[in-house]
Amino acid sequence: MRQVQTPAEAERYIEAVGFAACLTDSRRPGPSLYIAVCGRRDAVMPRNVQKDPEASLTWRLKDEILRRGKVYYAKLARGKTMFLAARMIPCFHAVWGVRRAEEARRLSRNARAMLKVLRKEWEMGSADLREESGVKDRQAFTRAMDELQAAMIVVPSEVLYLPKFTYIWTLGVGRFPEALRRRMSRETAVREIARCFLKGAGMTHRGELARVTGLSRPEAGRGNRALVAERYATMLSPGVYGLQRLVP
Repeated sequence: MRQVQTPAEAERYIEAVGFAACLTDSRRPGPSLYIAVCGRRDAVMPRNVQKDPEASLTWRLKDEILRRGKVYYAKLARGKTMFLAARMIPCFHAVWGVRRAEEARRLSRNARAMLKVLRKEWEMGSADLREESGVKDRQAFTRAMDELQAAMIVVPSEVLYLPKFTYIWTLGVGRFPEALRRRMSRETAVREIARCFLKGAGMTHRGELARVTGLSRPEAGRGNRALVAERYATMLSPGVYGLQRLVP
């Protein structure tokens, strides 16, 4: 496995795998930027991550990827922070995205207040956004921002460490307009998410697709069975699927 060392290499890795976590290791299924930085599939993150050079490099790469804006990064379904290649954005948005006509029904009052400010200002740091939106309680702000990220409406565009640590927030559609406006059926989206995961893993065990992506188990199962129906995959046992070309 080739080590990832630069932002451009990290972007190419994410494009190749389709979607990836940031700082997970070999104890969790699914692609991971940390594992790619380590260059070995059995990488295990040490307890003292502050002194681990590979974890530090992964974190710096994440910050640079945010700034470059070529890869989607946000806290998505079930609080899973993920990178998405541009080609996978429509798939995830079809499953978890909230369209503008649905915002009043599906978003909380705090989330809508913050979104109203961002649509006017386009980009803001956390402290300024709390002040302007009136969501001044930090926990309430964090919950609402997690909600907006999970709805694939708001993304972090930069992280600043001086004079104090803060994320800069912006509208996802400003960075990925075509991908977020592309329509796709939920059925197709789930199938393509399953295809992307299976292509990289070669085999998926019971519950893995759901754990990695945030899909429900029944929906993940439907995605895998759709791959079986088109002979892209084979069901080896209940809940276990392999790529057709890899199965003897």
